[in-house]
Amino acid sequence: MTRLLFVIPLLLVASAASAQQQQGREACTRDASRFCRAYLDKGDDAVLACLKEHRGRLTKACQQTLTAHGQ
Repeated sequence: MTRLLFVIPLLLVASAASAQQQQGREACTRDASRFCRAYLDKGDDAVLACLKEHRGRLTKACQQTLTAHGQ
């Protein structure tokens, strides 16, 4: 029972981080498909680099997401 009490908060923190990451992906999905289509199959790092190159043309939501994640 005690072990369960320690596991539940860890699961909640992990799910919150996952939800935040998902929101970030959703904010930049349209921009990535618009500006970085050639990089979509090359992995997240390639897409991120492409988004940074086109930062001035991105939607505000995507720009804010990149900034919030230190990019």
